[in-house]
Amino acid sequence: MNRRLLTALPTVLLAALVTGCGSSSSGGSGMSGMNHGAMTSSGSMPGSDSSAASGSSAASGRQGDVMFAQMMIPHHQQAVTMADLALGRSGASPKVRDLATRIKKAQGPEIAQMQGWLRAWKAPQPSSTGMSGMNHGDGMMTDAQMKQLEAAQGPAFDRMWLQMMVQHHQGAIRMAKSVLGTTSDPQVKKLASSIVTAQDKEIREMNRLLGTASATP
Repeated sequence: MNRRLLTALPTVLLAALVTGCGSSSSGGSGMSGMNHGAMTSSGSMPGSDSSAASGSSAASGRQGDVMFAQMMIPHHQQAVTMADLALGRSGASPKVRDLATRIKKAQGPEIAQMQGWLRAWKAPQPSSTGMSGMNHGDGMMTDAQMKQLEAAQGPAFDRMWLQMMVQHHQGAIRMAKSVLGTTSDPQVKKLASSIVTAQDKEIREMNRLLGTASATP
């Protein structure tokens, strides 16, 4: 019995080995059944956390740029809303309406540009409620302030609109100067510099108009 068992043992082991290899090559559940074709270029499996995270790789190293765009988009959107309020008021002064037209014309394309950046960087677009997370340090108006502006009429509207837009522009300039200190992206630098230059000029213009508006009974 012992001699026959020893003779049969190599045959049994060989059969087990062949069976095991066949199972691996047919995609068994073990790691040995995995092949490089099932891996991503980064060495992770499709659907894994690593693979999902790779979608944001374009935004890595530019967190400051992403935050700038994500904050400036709703900031600009509120400025456009304020401009629309002035343009929709027959009682708004021609100078305020002219300034509102220029602000809307400048900031609309800038919004689209920054949205394009976020898509290229595979970064999230700011949510529709993004403005509620911003504060007065950003120059943003509260919902209550926007309602006050909507209710104002005539010279009172002009004064309130100019005062709010000055504050709004000051916040945008602070944000732009902040990203200028951190970014290495030429496009971000160009837009941020343009915002600082254009909005500083508009602040001076609005302060002059406020002097005129203050003298209006």
